[in-house]
Amino acid sequence: MKPPGSLVSVQVNAATVRRHDHLVIGGQAFVVTDLTTMTRGRKRLEFHDGQSLTISATTVLWAARWTPYHAHHRRGAR
Repeated sequence: MKPPGSLVSVQVNAATVRRHDHLVIGGQAFVVTDLTTMTRGRKRLEFHDGQSLTISATTVLWAARWTPYHAHHRRGAR
C-alpha cells in the first residue's frame, strides 16, 4: 500500500538520501531499504533486490520521494 501523498522528484546526495527513496541508476529502478554511514561522508545504500551502492559525499542522484499532500496544496487554493 502506498502512503497518501504524491511522488516528487528531488536531488539527493549522501547527506540527504533516505530509506524508501526510489532511484533510477543506469536505467534500473531501485528502492533504498537501508543506509550505512561510512568514513569521509560516504554512504552505502542497500536496495530491495539485495544490491548495494556506495556513494561519496559529492555524488548527486535524482530520487522520487513520497510527500504528504499538504506539502503541495495551499489552503483555500482553487
